[in-house]
Amino acid sequence: MGFLRTTLFPILIVALFGIALFAVSARIWLPGDMLAPAPIN
Repeated sequence: MGFLRTTLFPILIVALFGIALFAVSARIWLPGDMLAPAPIN
């Protein structure tokens, strides 16, 4: 359990933060029409 707490959990948290940061920054590079909500009709 000590190995999990000292090694695996920090890596998991950093990876999750990196994925979230990538998802947010990827939205900046998308064309403007892709940022808009999908049309209903």
